[in-house]
Amino acid sequence: MSTQPHNQTWVVVFSFTMAMMLEMLPLPLWAMFWQPDWIALVLIYWALALPKRIGVLVGWHIGILQDVITDSLLGQHAMTLAIQAFLAISYNRQVRLFPLWQQALGIFSLIFFAQVWFIWIRGITGQVESDWRFIYPAFSSMLLWPWIYTGLRDLQQNYHVS
Repeated sequence: MSTQPHNQTWVVVFSFTMAMMLEMLPLPLWAMFWQPDWIALVLIYWALALPKRIGVLVGWHIGILQDVITDSLLGQHAMTLAIQAFLAISYNRQVRLFPLWQQALGIFSLIFFAQVWFIWIRGITGQVESDWRFIYPAFSSMLLWPWIYTGLRDLQQNYHVS
């Protein structure tokens, strides 16, 4: 039996696939505004856990795929996810020392930044937003972070992803 950790890339791909599926899940109108940013949560986790493997380029590629899937302006999600991956990697050592509730506050700020970016892009393209519902995904993502973190960490440890 080998003592070397296994390179289980399929676990990372599976988690991104599940996040994409959750992103496309049809929701009732009241719940659409509260939908967490599943893809960003998974990307941030893997960028914190595997900063040498999951980074800006992976964020960019996943974002382009998300742009195509959600039929949004090409590059909108790509730029946001690339920046979020960069910030997660840049502050990797500090964030990993924080308790989960403080990490969740950081997640709120990253998702809030993404939502402000999307509002700005929609404003430029003539799609005016008139209410504060854009902040709801940041709250729901913040509340889900402890479970996402714990679930993906357990998956990483069980399958020896390194």
